[in-house]
Amino acid sequence: MAKRIIIDPVTRIEGHAKISIFLDEAGQVADAEFHVVEFRGFEKFCEGRPYSEMPGITSRICGICPVSHLLASAKAGDAIMAVAIPPAADKLRRLMNLGQIIQSHALSFFHLSAPDFILGWDVPQSRRNVFGLIAADPELARAGIRLRQFGQEIIEVLGGRKIHPAWAVPGGVRSALTEEGRERIRQRLPEAYATTEVALGLFMKALESHKQEALIFGNFPSLFMGLVSPDGTWEHHGGKLRFTDSTGNVIADQIEPSQYREHISESVQGSSYLKSPYFKALGFPSGIYRVGPLARLNICERMGVPRATAQLRAFKQMGRGAVTSSFLYHQARLVEILASIEHVERALEDPDLLSEDLRADAGVNSLRGVGASEAPRGTLFHDYTVDRAGLLTKVNLVVATGHNNLAMNRTVAQIARHYVQGEDIPEPVLNRIEHGIRCYDPCLSCSTHASGQMPMRIRLIGPGGEVRREVVRG
Repeated sequence: MAKRIIIDPVTRIEGHAKISIFLDEAGQVADAEFHVVEFRGFEKFCEGRPYSEMPGITSRICGICPVSHLLASAKAGDAIMAVAIPPAADKLRRLMNLGQIIQSHALSFFHLSAPDFILGWDVPQSRRNVFGLIAADPELARAGIRLRQFGQEIIEVLGGRKIHPAWAVPGGVRSALTEEGRERIRQRLPEAYATTEVALGLFMKALESHKQEALIFGNFPSLFMGLVSPDGTWEHHGGKLRFTDSTGNVIADQIEPSQYREHISESVQGSSYLKSPYFKALGFPSGIYRVGPLARLNICERMGVPRATAQLRAFKQMGRGAVTSSFLYHQARLVEILASIEHVERALEDPDLLSEDLRADAGVNSLRGVGASEAPRGTLFHDYTVDRAGLLTKVNLVVATGHNNLAMNRTVAQIARHYVQGEDIPEPVLNRIEHGIRCYDPCLSCSTHASGQMPMRIRLIGPGGEVRREVVRG
């Protein structure tokens, strides 16, 4: 008789979710599903608000990556005003986004994922977390915390606060970089470089003993999507959309972000509040694609800075055509941290960052505006429709985690099929299945957190709805 195993909640991610594993009559895994079980409703309750308020409102979607929503929303406002913002404002926005990438990737690598492949899958769950990492290697843990702090300091220097800065607005930004702020950032660069190099070496060493994980943790053909510059250089806040396939071939390129709906559709499943975007030309679910660090490194040809470009070349050797293992999202994050630090160092020498020409002023010149930016987890779209008074009549937010929804579902099913053999599932196996989700670093609702040990309850449900077996952790 068919059975269902539930992992609830999934731990060490931002937000709340669960995983269902479906066993066939022989006790083998038939399928698995990733369910996002919280509902926010931002798209609906923003209707009727002035578009000028949206950067401040939508940055509250997330406490980990508020900058991503802030910048994408401001860009949508730029489009409604139909203005080209001053060059200084664009450069300052880009600098803040680099800080956002650094702090978020450092959190994902050191706090959420590293305890698994540094401490070990079989380490007791009570120690397999950031506190266990601090106990095992306090210097490494401290370096990871300070690397994240460096990214947050960039955000604070520009926006006045580390979280939810009221800084980017339609038409530009509110304030420039100061000489004092520039020096604060510059002084932290050597330490940030050193920590990133240590982390890259640490992961590559860990990869030697994690070849099996690299083979089965979300390793499958898919498309990859992200923003690139016209010459194929890595992008994080400008450029146009590119899709490549699993062999590395470009199948669609230089697509205006405002035209994303011509290439992407969204499917809705009743088992999750998270929608499932797919590439229209291939249909659902064949049009599965991935976004985020893994995708951005797959679609670009260079990083625009020397150290990270060298790391990109090494990364691309991990695959044939494209790098298809989702376990290597971790490596891709570290390459992007390095690239971000290099771009920050280069940007600090630009005198435009001190300019006071920061805003373009206009009214409603277009009834629709789309803002796109690369959030740490992938491409983020803010799509606003307004009336002549500038009040929103429709809002569509396509978040990075949503793009990866089909891939996350396929990943947990792949891992479960490899490790689950019958009803007796040891805790380290559960953790491996959860880690398949951590590879993508999903951001489900970063304003909701829990402290202490996260509980887990697994139930085997019979075909009649009866509980056959229950295992409780925490």
